Amino acid sequence: MMWYDGGWGGGWLLMAVIMVVFWSLLIAGIVALAHYLGGGRGRRPGPPPGEAGWGGRRAEDLLAERFARGEIDEDEYRRRLTVLREPRRTT
Repeated sequence: MMWYDGGWGGGWLLMAVIMVVFWSLLIAGIVALAHYLGGGRGRRPGPPPGEAGWGGRRAEDLLAERFARGEIDEDEYRRRLTVLREPRRTT
């Protein structure tokens, strides 16, 4: 029984590959989670208040583009434009 090496054969190579894949996936998952929770560093800052952005002209521009492409009809365009131009209520 001197030739018997414990039954590992080439299994050590497979275990090494699996270990590298496991740790790579674990580290990538932690990095992705940190990026998701941190908001990402590469994010560009938003526009200053009063300029095109979440409110104001940008929403109207998007609505006009949808109307120009034919995604919405004139009645819906006017209805949504009226809603956008209404003063916002704070609750």
